[in-house]
Amino acid sequence: MNKTLRFMAVPTLALGALALSGSPAMAADQSYQSTLSQLNGSAGSGTISVDVTGNQAHVVLNVSGMPATFMDAPYPHVQHIHGGAQGVCPDPSADKDGDQVISTTEGAPSYGGIVTTLSTSGDTSPAAGLDLKVGGQGAAYTVDRTFELNAETKAALEAGTAVVVVHGLDPATLSAAGQAAKSDLAPTLPLAATSPALCGTLTAGQMKMPAGGAATGVATDTGTDTGALAIGSGLALIALAGGAYVVRRRTSAAA
Repeated sequence: MNKTLRFMAVPTLALGALALSGSPAMAADQSYQSTLSQLNGSAGSGTISVDVTGNQAHVVLNVSGMPATFMDAPYPHVQHIHGGAQGVCPDPSADKDGDQVISTTEGAPSYGGIVTTLSTSGDTSPAAGLDLKVGGQGAAYTVDRTFELNAETKAALEAGTAVVVVHGLDPATLSAAGQAAKSDLAPTLPLAATSPALCGTLTAGQMKMPAGGAATGVATDTGTDTGALAIGSGLALIALAGGAYVVRRRTSAAA
């Protein structure tokens, strides 16, 4: 009976080790953050976090120090995630027409086109990019919402080319040429209304554990060899089981 137990134990434990080593690694979700920098003489500031869970994104955008009013009403600031370009904010050399204002179009080679509209409600697609009704209102505001992440935005985040741009400048801070110019996106508006004021590249931060995982608060090392860990776990189980078998055999012999 002891010989039978001995020969049965090894194949069974070996199969267990193979099963562990062959298990796929659980996909981890990701958080992205950015501190927004000033463009075009803006006096504003802002921070944003984007927590991705599957195909859902939870966005928290905090903006302050922006122009407060526009045509005797709260200033509507539209903001977006841009992607598909260099993944950086434009520098002064992006001003190609010499009016001392980097327009949205002039900044596009740096940050790309709109992939997500960070609206306060409703549509988050690029189609809502100029909808002033769902823009942030006034000098300071917060956008805190969860929505479905489209493939273009997810690709830009993963590639490190996703850039957040908040639009809307104080016309009084622009050059005379800038104050006289019309928006490159909506000619019925002044250039200040749609030109970028804040900008920041979204960078990957703490790796989020999958649902049900331990919330350690420590970033996950994506270079970890999960296969090796699984094999190591399998070997540990074999060692433990082997010890139990020896004890059982010795007990039987003593009996």
